[in-house]
Amino acid sequence: MKKATRILLCEDDPNLGTLLTEYLKAKGFETTLAVDGVEGLKLFRREHFDFIILDVMMPNKDGFTVAAEIREQDRHIPILFLTAKSMKEDTLTGFKAGADDYMTKPFSMEELMVRINAILRRAAALPVEGEEVTDYEVGEYKFDYNKQRLLHNGVEDKLTTKENELLFLLCKHKNGLLERNYALNAIWGDDNYFNGRSMDVYIAKLRKHLKEDARVEIINVHGKGFKLLAP
Repeated sequence: MKKATRILLCEDDPNLGTLLTEYLKAKGFETTLAVDGVEGLKLFRREHFDFIILDVMMPNKDGFTVAAEIREQDRHIPILFLTAKSMKEDTLTGFKAGADDYMTKPFSMEELMVRINAILRRAAALPVEGEEVTDYEVGEYKFDYNKQRLLHNGVEDKLTTKENELLFLLCKHKNGLLERNYALNAIWGDDNYFNGRSMDVYIAKLRKHLKEDARVEIINVHGKGFKLLAP
């Protein structure tokens, strides 16, 4: 029998928190509610979870801070932000903190389920080891997709899941065009504005990871996508 997905929900509004918890349990998710960021972090460090839902505006520790601290311990666990704000700057801050997706209140329960299931499908849709080439040389770097790492002069650099997936697609199209919409749909599941902003953040992160070899460059192809230039 398949184990239920364990969700940690951090929401300081008692009515919404209880409603979401009961709804997610009814949908088959094992759900634990934390009423603020401090309690959420304590639960995360004490127990195992498969998915995190964070309200942005929480007392003691806000969602961005909680996400950043979670990412220090676990680079790959999916994180979904909930916020009452719709400002694009907040959305970008959320993606920088490690969000996999972002929902603005009010939202429907059906939309929440669609987002959760889409994130879980993407997390499970990684290439299976042995089915295709997953080791690449990028200039002086060696990229191991399965282990989510870059090696440069013997130094290992661990990648987040999104960094890993994006670099994988860039390597498959090395010195050719990786179309923006293709990458967005393949990794984020949708090519909307907010996902596009998220991808731009991860492209910037990959440039930092690859900066030690001047021959390696990720360039923008205006209106089309990106090229990974490397020997």
